[in-house]
Amino acid sequence: MDKMKSDAIEAAAFRRLLVHLDSRKDVQNIDLMNLAGFCRNCLSKWYVAAAEQEGESIDYEAARERVYGMPYAQWKAEFQAEASPEQLAGFAKKSD
Repeated sequence: MDKMKSDAIEAAAFRRLLVHLDSRKDVQNIDLMNLAGFCRNCLSKWYVAAAEQEGESIDYEAARERVYGMPYAQWKAEFQAEASPEQLAGFAKKSD
């Protein structure tokens, strides 16, 4: 497979991941961090880093809007629940 086709497939998979995450707003970032070790914010940071590797400059807030499908402040106000003591304990345990 050539690089162009590989890049197109990887981009399609990334877009599908964003669609999936958008359909699962009930899954909190802390849940993702506790289970998989990354969250929507991590994807946003990776997006910024990938753009920089390609010589492009993307603002972190713009990257978060791409990942969240809306401005982060709006997503946070509408969908982010306060982390439970159990979620925080799980996160602390993984961070050790």
